[in-house]
Amino acid sequence: MRYLRWVWYHLEEIFLVPSLITSVTLIFVQVIMRYVIGSSLSWSEELARYLFVWQIWIGVSYSARNKSHLRITMLRDRFGPRGRLAVELAVTAVWICFAIFIAARGFDLVAQVARYKQKSSALGMPMMYAHLAVPTGCVLMTARLVENTVRDLLYRAKRGGLSA
Repeated sequence: MRYLRWVWYHLEEIFLVPSLITSVTLIFVQVIMRYVIGSSLSWSEELARYLFVWQIWIGVSYSARNKSHLRITMLRDRFGPRGRLAVELAVTAVWICFAIFIAARGFDLVAQVARYKQKSSALGMPMMYAHLAVPTGCVLMTARLVENTVRDLLYRAKRGGLSA
């Protein structure tokens, strides 16, 4: 149980760190091949591009988990503690709805691409795997937003009420 909790908490890093190392290595090898050897690998640029797309969408979840997305707090800061909480909950609800909408549309796109059996040009990889980054990132982001909201509300309740 403790291991699963650790994996859940570090899920994004488990993907992001090795994929970043892989991307940098692929791009470095591609540069060496192209400018030193005079020949390039046909697949490395495409793989680096798809890894980058996955890094972006998993990074969205990572930012949600760490509450490090850019925010404009001017409106929220004009309210007292209860008003701030209400604004935070409303913004988070809109954010969750948006993420669910994008995830649903992303799964529709993945299903359509899978139905047509579209493959990437250099790797010959099914394109559904590249497109799967969007709904995966949005589902993870939704889970992180819900997790943070529940944790914050429980903390506020334990501290003596939801107004604090």
